[in-house]
Amino acid sequence: MSKGEEGLTPEMERMFKKFDANGDGKVSKSELAEALRTLGSTCPEDVQHIMAELDTNGDGFIDFNEFAAFCRNNSGLMKDVSKAF
Repeated sequence: MSKGEEGLTPEMERMFKKFDANGDGKVSKSELAEALRTLGSTCPEDVQHIMAELDTNGDGFIDFNEFAAFCRNNSGLMKDVSKAF
């Protein structure tokens, strides 16, 4: 993943759209759970933990800015995730 001026990449946008199954611009807990199932993790505790970590504003959803910040801070992990999608 190469980083642009703001640190956003087309790859981040592509992955976010995969997580945002209904296309409403935010990832719900159920959408996150479905994406994690694709990656081989179905544990409800994993979903809860990841949701809490990514949902920095506490609104119950992961928006693109929250997702992009996580991607920037976890670039190695996100390379692995992008291979699955």
